[in-house]
Amino acid sequence: MEDIEAIAALQDPVRRRLYEYVAAQGREVGRNEAAEAVGVARTLAAHHLDRLTEAGLLDSGSRRLTGRSGPGAGRPAKVYARARTERSVSLPARDYRTAAELLAEAAEEAGLDAGLRTAARRRGEALRGPAAPCGDLEEAMRVLAARGYEPHVEEEEDLEAAEGTEGPEEKAGTDGRVVRMRNCPFHAVAERFPPLVCGMNLALLEGLLGADGPVRARMDARPGECCVVVESSKNNEH
Repeated sequence: MEDIEAIAALQDPVRRRLYEYVAAQGREVGRNEAAEAVGVARTLAAHHLDRLTEAGLLDSGSRRLTGRSGPGAGRPAKVYARARTERSVSLPARDYRTAAELLAEAAEEAGLDAGLRTAARRRGEALRGPAAPCGDLEEAMRVLAARGYEPHVEEEEDLEAAEGTEGPEEKAGTDGRVVRMRNCPFHAVAERFPPLVCGMNLALLEGLLGADGPVRARMDARPGECCVVVESSKNNEH
């Protein structure tokens, strides 16, 4: 019943737009920002954001949005981020997660990693059908979004902070963009069996996007995001 009540909280159109905005940012969002983004008053936004928190769809906290500390920095503001808890409704009740975990456990114990990756790549190719491999990152992002991965282009400053600043000669011939994904559709099982499930996920995306096309998927795990990233295949040419 808790999952049904949580999902029912999204029935209100303003509340749903607020949730979708906060979820899409991949960071904490203040009340003023959320209100402005969906075009409602701050007091109304605050009411709906708190209702979403009560329903378990958002997590809330407080911090100074100015980035300053000490006297004159202002009072901490309430901020919101998407809750990590998964919600699903099945009528009548079904338990596919337990089945997936049991199958993953058996595959891991039997050493079936290679066979699983082969099957996943074949499934990705079947999902792509007769279409050619994705021609660029924009097309890849549309495909990934349709599969629930919530892709976003990593900003160049974030990339440099994570990997170290590169010189001009190292970036020559690349477009410098990396697509990361805020959601892993297999998150619950991947948490318990990361090597097995992340390898499966990579193979699935290789088949879905096209392993020999202009874009490629590779493993680059980061907390809170999908373990696979997508980039232009020329990013590795020197």
